[in-house]
Amino acid sequence: MADGWTDQRQRTLINFLVYCPAGMSFVKTVDASDVIKTANALFNLFADVIEWVGPSNIVHVVTDNAANYVSAGKLIHEKYPNIFWSPCATHCINLILKDIASIPHISDLASRASKVTVFVYNHMILLSWLRKRKSWTEIVRPGVTRFATVFITLKSIYDHKVDLQTLMVDQYFTSHKLSKSANGKMVSSIVLDSKFWQDCLTTVKIVGPLIKLLRLVDADEKPSLGIVYEDMQRAKKAIKTMFRNRKASYTPYTSILKMRWDKHLKRDLHAAAYFLNPGIFYSEGFVEKANVLRSLLDLLDVETLCDDSVAAMQEIQLYRDCKESFGRESAKRAASRLEPVRLLHQTSSSSGCERNWSLFEQIHSRRRNRLEHQRLSDIVYVTYNLRLQSRLHRKKRNYDPIDIQSIDTVDFWVMADEDDPEFTNGDVEGIESLIYTDNAMPSYPNDGGDMEVEMDMPDVVIESSNTSFDGISEDAGFGLPVYDGDIGTLNDDYDF
Repeated sequence: MADGWTDQRQRTLINFLVYCPAGMSFVKTVDASDVIKTANALFNLFADVIEWVGPSNIVHVVTDNAANYVSAGKLIHEKYPNIFWSPCATHCINLILKDIASIPHISDLASRASKVTVFVYNHMILLSWLRKRKSWTEIVRPGVTRFATVFITLKSIYDHKVDLQTLMVDQYFTSHKLSKSANGKMVSSIVLDSKFWQDCLTTVKIVGPLIKLLRLVDADEKPSLGIVYEDMQRAKKAIKTMFRNRKASYTPYTSILKMRWDKHLKRDLHAAAYFLNPGIFYSEGFVEKANVLRSLLDLLDVETLCDDSVAAMQEIQLYRDCKESFGRESAKRAASRLEPVRLLHQTSSSSGCERNWSLFEQIHSRRRNRLEHQRLSDIVYVTYNLRLQSRLHRKKRNYDPIDIQSIDTVDFWVMADEDDPEFTNGDVEGIESLIYTDNAMPSYPNDGGDMEVEMDMPDVVIESSNTSFDGISEDAGFGLPVYDGDIGTLNDDYDF
């Protein structure tokens, strides 16, 4: 896995890690400022790491979605046919959420919701009243990425609908001077607006499957390559079902999924893993598609992966027909629990290595001599790997093995933006003491939106319609539908 990031001096640094079923290992961090713009130079950098690890030990290289990484990934596969490249699934899903959040009516909805949370969290007298309610939990909770936080907070606000509406009509608030202020009147009108809550529900139902998939691919505990294809198809199907298969209504959302999937994430490796995942293949809902089987056959043509393609085809036929060993009851029971190691034990995301890498800037400082530089590099290498191992044993997916602070993703919902404080401790001893502290706080990966392939969004023509059907009514254009059905039946669909 490779994670590229830019430090405060605008240097491009790349951190290399190795993933396997036993866990992750940190390899090294490199200042790639001079090579990042050229695909060939970037490929040479990757090739050095591949040779160090051993080409025969590598199945899959995962990076972010920048165009230079895409080109370097193609060069890697050309030189090492047994090694496949794919972009980070977490980045791709985050970009899908970013595109959805950029749709005007959803952006406006998030803005209105943030006015509610900012008003509540900036007036302790209101927050204290809410915290006394038995059902109260905090509204703002950080998600895996900044755009995931937007939708998670929208869902959380919807879950607190009764609490917030009760506050707005209670004498405790109506008799207070805050209710007479301009902000108080604005927030009260938002909270008491039924359309606002209907839009919140519709939005979280749209992104619910994507948020669930994002959490699965971002988790370190279980390999996710075998579920990406299936869950992307489920997400598209869920959106279509929600809009009653009305193409004019679901197209703005499914077109975003299709565009990002086809341009970024769709790879033979994902389709083959989907086919070879017995838990999915033997399920009732599995649909065998020609392009999926074609992707699997393309992998069989790679000689380094398959010595005898004819024998492999025969085994695939046995697998499809559930015959011989595949038909055993023990094999059927194990299908949903065990996974083939070679392919399905691959990660689909590099976000597992994405933490706040600010301390790594010190390794590339020019102010220290060669001995200090090597000493600090060794310290970071040993310490980070020890704490990665500790995180594996503790099974805490967000335990940060090196950093002392989290990347804050919730400022939009509670306060105005502020500049991040600079890290100024430049001496090796100070950094050592900071690394070895036991008070490391969990850190959340960044949203991955800084490095992406520029894309032209398709012009989607939406037919204006005000027709109501089975509890769903639509606004013209990109307006959200209104869900008037039984809320109790929606928990499995919209709950994250």
